[in-house]
Amino acid sequence: MTRQIYTGGCQCGAVRYRAEGEIGFPHVCHCRMCQKAAGSYFMPFGGVKHENFTLTRGEPTWFQSSDCVRRGFCSRCGTPLFYDGGSDHISITLGSLDEPESVKPEVQTNLARKMPWFSDLDGLRHDDSFDMSPEDEAAVASGSRQHPDHDTDAWSDTRPGKERI
Repeated sequence: MTRQIYTGGCQCGAVRYRAEGEIGFPHVCHCRMCQKAAGSYFMPFGGVKHENFTLTRGEPTWFQSSDCVRRGFCSRCGTPLFYDGGSDHISITLGSLDEPESVKPEVQTNLARKMPWFSDLDGLRHDDSFDMSPEDEAAVASGSRQHPDHDTDAWSDTRPGKERI
């Protein structure tokens, strides 16, 4: 049996991680604290045991968001990365995985704060005049300072005067 390996990190590449084995309890949390931490309507998480988790580059900054929970994020780019409730596992934000489509949430929690109009999203009209063309996507990619969705030996912020990380 092949052991699953997941990698991920922040937008700028200063913090990278590796998780081995199953990502358990993949879920979407709608609580107000997760909404604030994500700057969004919900936060998707999945857990991995501490012994199967390794930071491969950099260190997150931690914010003690309550008496029993701390949240890890990149202090350079602000990407929310981790939720640590002091148990035998650390929760990873599923959007920070290099292949976020590889882990599908199976559960929702804290539905009292779920946006009441979520069920209407599929019915919203699509205005394709705002969609990027392949040429637009290539232009954005050529100037992007976002870390690629895979591990690198080094990553450099390409702005003048910025150090390698």
